[in-house]
Amino acid sequence: MSASPLRLAAVNALAEADFVARFGGVAEHSPWVAAGAARRRPFPSRESMVAAFADAVRGGSEEARLALLRAHPDLATRLGALSADSRREQAGAGLDRLGPEERARFESCNRAYRERFGFPFILAVRGASGAQILAAFEHRLPRPVELEREAALEQVLRIIRFRIEEQVEA
Repeated sequence: MSASPLRLAAVNALAEADFVARFGGVAEHSPWVAAGAARRRPFPSRESMVAAFADAVRGGSEEARLALLRAHPDLATRLGALSADSRREQAGAGLDRLGPEERARFESCNRAYRERFGFPFILAVRGASGAQILAAFEHRLPRPVELEREAALEQVLRIIRFRIEEQVEA
């Protein structure tokens, strides 16, 4: 996050285009989520803002939600091509400092997951170690597609929450 956190009153006062410009990246490369949330203003609390983003995601078409999932980067493989938020989050989990064997394991897991589900493995990595992330891969990879799509969306909503909490004062 490069800009200082905003007070909720300032968030509510933003023109819709400015709101989308400021919060369009909260849902990875999917500004339609911020546009949907903007229409729910004024937000009485930061929690209601988080809920508006979640409602926008849930209210999106199946195609839009799948595109949102596909907009997320693979973990630990394209650190140079990440959004600033993703780069910071993955670095915080140590994914920028993996050794060759760990990196190869992540690449293998990413490939297997993407082939099975058609979108990248998504996990809100804040506070997680590389070992915990790999364990989550192993736990989620054999699950049914419908269950895993819902789990991925829940992780997206966690990421959105964390990013809003960084950008908006309580």
